Amino acid sequence: MKEIGIVISNPDAPSTRRLSFVVKKGEVVRRGQFVQIETEEGLMVGRVSDVIKTNRYFSRPESVERYESSQSMKDIFPVDNWEYLNAEVIPLGIYRKDENIFSDVSIPPSPGTKVFEANPELLKRFLGMDENGLEIGDIPHHNVKVTLNMTRLLQKHLAILAISGAGKSYLVSVLAEELLKRRKEDGQVGIVIVDVHGEYTSFASDPEYAGKVNIIEGKDIKIGLSKLSTQQISEFLPKLSNVQVRELSRFLHNLKEEKSHYSLEELIKLVESDGKIKSSTKDVLITILTDLMNTELFDLSDNPPVADIVKQGVLSIIDLSSFIDNRKKQMVVAHLAREMFNYRRENKIPPFLLILEEAHQFVPETARAENAISRGIIQTIAREGRKFHASLCLVSQRPIQLSTTALSQCNTHIILRVTNPYDLDHIGRSSEGITKDVLNQISGLRVGTGLIVGEAVNYPIFVRIRKRMSKESGKGIPLEQAAKRFAEESKRIIEDAKSFM
Repeated sequence: MKEIGIVISNPDAPSTRRLSFVVKKGEVVRRGQFVQIETEEGLMVGRVSDVIKTNRYFSRPESVERYESSQSMKDIFPVDNWEYLNAEVIPLGIYRKDENIFSDVSIPPSPGTKVFEANPELLKRFLGMDENGLEIGDIPHHNVKVTLNMTRLLQKHLAILAISGAGKSYLVSVLAEELLKRRKEDGQVGIVIVDVHGEYTSFASDPEYAGKVNIIEGKDIKIGLSKLSTQQISEFLPKLSNVQVRELSRFLHNLKEEKSHYSLEELIKLVESDGKIKSSTKDVLITILTDLMNTELFDLSDNPPVADIVKQGVLSIIDLSSFIDNRKKQMVVAHLAREMFNYRRENKIPPFLLILEEAHQFVPETARAENAISRGIIQTIAREGRKFHASLCLVSQRPIQLSTTALSQCNTHIILRVTNPYDLDHIGRSSEGITKDVLNQISGLRVGTGLIVGEAVNYPIFVRIRKRMSKESGKGIPLEQAAKRFAEESKRIIEDAKSFM
């Protein structure tokens, strides 16, 4: 491997927590790069946390100011010969060649030890890459692809966090591509994306993926009333009193004894005709049941059935972009998530990945019960889903508004650019393995670059997201392009109208 520097001695380094090396003349070292150093324990792997330029001639400001006021110091002194690059390194671990294992650093390298670029094959093993894993991208400054083991990435849930426009949906599309291209013998899961903006529907118009994609529009989704228990209906109506719940249970029981399928309209008529219930309770029940009926979400049976939504090797996109009412979105997600989880527990559907875009809308941290209808079941899947191979991916631009219960159960985080200081602080406290130097880099990440931390990797790594293969959605085009497209379409409409006349 190429030698790039030599370990130097500082008052408090080299230590097991940090060290510095002077960069060899002519070599380039960048922040985030991985290096390897021989130690008494074995081969140490570290990450460059910062790079500092020093020059003794420019170390005293009063001297610099005095000389530069009359003549350039470069004309007086050989300043170029005294410029050095110092790189600061965070030691990550030790590879013991004789035992073929990795361990923690307990002895620092000696000053004067040579520093080398990290060997790509060693780096793959050290970071936990899987040759048959999901290819997300590559590691900056190294010829190493980021291929993540599917089980490690998804079984204990995944969170994708970033500000708007930082590439969250792009990354989800890359992840979906990787899952769709897996063969049966590699292990396929059912993929369900709750798409609140219609950003993923372009998969269906891409010839490469169209046969593996199922688009379910919000207007076509129906919840079968007959399958719902009193408790499940009450979750849609969290303000019901105990008396109202008890009376509702009685009416449902009476209906179920008469018929296997019934509608909200039939339930309302039964309430209206009942002579036992107090008028005040009757009025409230009729009002709230009418409100449910007006959502147009309820029917005699589920449409589509959950078994048609979750299929191995198939991407089902729940397109809720036509829904404005957040309560309506939450009701759909709550019912769908509960059905998926229950069916998975009974092994009636294959292992699945449920991806929630704008997850803070569906599993908020502080919202009241009536504004968090889907929170309970999402938190249940977050806590118990891994035992049944029911996986979650929470995608959010506001991690601080996400349920701490749900986010803490996501054992892998992929963090793209985040600038809000409250969100950064929340990420730092909820993501294990993020050091201060890594956290400081998150706000400056470029679009398309992210940090992976947690179960999927042995150590936090930065990744450049690979180029997606599928057709991109028109929803994410630049403002200028959208304005031009609108002008062109308007012009075409006018010209068509003139030709028709």
